[in-house]
Amino acid sequence: MEENQLMESGVSELNSNAFFIDPVRILNRSYTRFRVSPSTYYSRFFDSLNSAQSPKASEDSRKGKRKRKKKKIQSLNEREQIADRRHQEVKPFLLKAHEALLKATDLLKVLRNLRNDGCAVGECKELSQESSELSFMELGGVWQAPLCEIVLNYQQDDKTLQNGGSPLTQSIEQKVTPVFNNLVANEGSYDIEAELFNHKYIIPKRSCFYMSDMQQIDSLIPAGSDCGFNLIVIDPPWENGSARQKVRYPTLPNRYFLSLPVKQLCHTSGALVALWVTNREKLRDFVENDLFPKWGVTYAASFYWLKVKANGMLTGELDLFHHRPYECLLLGYCDGKDTHSGNSTRLNPIPDNRVFISVPGDYSRKPPIGELLLDYVPGSMPARCVELFAREMIAGWTSWGNEPLHFQDSRYFVSKTTEN
Repeated sequence: MEENQLMESGVSELNSNAFFIDPVRILNRSYTRFRVSPSTYYSRFFDSLNSAQSPKASEDSRKGKRKRKKKKIQSLNEREQIADRRHQEVKPFLLKAHEALLKATDLLKVLRNLRNDGCAVGECKELSQESSELSFMELGGVWQAPLCEIVLNYQQDDKTLQNGGSPLTQSIEQKVTPVFNNLVANEGSYDIEAELFNHKYIIPKRSCFYMSDMQQIDSLIPAGSDCGFNLIVIDPPWENGSARQKVRYPTLPNRYFLSLPVKQLCHTSGALVALWVTNREKLRDFVENDLFPKWGVTYAASFYWLKVKANGMLTGELDLFHHRPYECLLLGYCDGKDTHSGNSTRLNPIPDNRVFISVPGDYSRKPPIGELLLDYVPGSMPARCVELFAREMIAGWTSWGNEPLHFQDSRYFVSKTTEN
């Protein structure tokens, strides 16, 4: 049953409080002509030796390594003790979710093959280390940035169809528009290919992006609050020693995020705000005592993303203090103008300590969790959704940040093969 759920939607319920998700299947529901390549999404944790091992054998191997290492027992300071108490409180939920995954034997078989899932001959490509990527942050910082234009290629192929639904004729209509400080939208029912400086990007159906730095985010604020957003997902580039060490992306001091206009982005009926945070207690304290109050957000619940390898085992030791194999998603509500009127929507209570499990993609790439949150979003459906500091796009969403096209590069995609 879990396998069928995963195949159909990309989400499989393990128990009442835990889910396994396949980000590739979820993302591919945003596309018609292209699809995310699982072999490029799952660029880590699919080592052939580890994948072939059974979960028990892998666990025994890790225990052996732990015995060979002599760990120095260090006392925890006050802040670390608070962080450890948080960890001990959520640990039973994480263990129960992981145990449910390990018992789902059919699902584990699917998990081991996710990287090659659905790949036709020649489709399972590897990302070339030599292949160049545009640095949108560098490009957006030069004086010529306002002159940079992106070409959107719309295929007008939905007028003349064969019996099987494939187009008989195709014509391309191009639209040229500024790529920075401008809302770039694909309002059609098909994904499109875009070009920028000889690089190609895939834009999902019914989606848009606004690429700018934080100084221009006010341009995203809707003219009327009834055009605001019901669901706001935020993945800030927090100060993070690991991120700096890997030189994956620049981070910002935490105080910079106080200026985000979350309240102004909300729909008149309010919004559910989902904020990704690390496990550092200093950051949690900042969010609870400074950031959420400044944004006008009232805390509601916490979800947890538990990371596993292709063989179902955790990507690291659960109790390893500074590198735990899970991340936290803090959920809260931001009131809208209609919250205290008779027009407010009755909301489903958000279950606390819910766990969703997946194999991670690239560094810092979060799984698409919007669908798991829709039951708790205020206002009418379909919800208006926005992701701040986005690095990829999803159908029906607005993506804002200084590199929302990062994972839209065509090298992460393959063309859909024609079905016979």
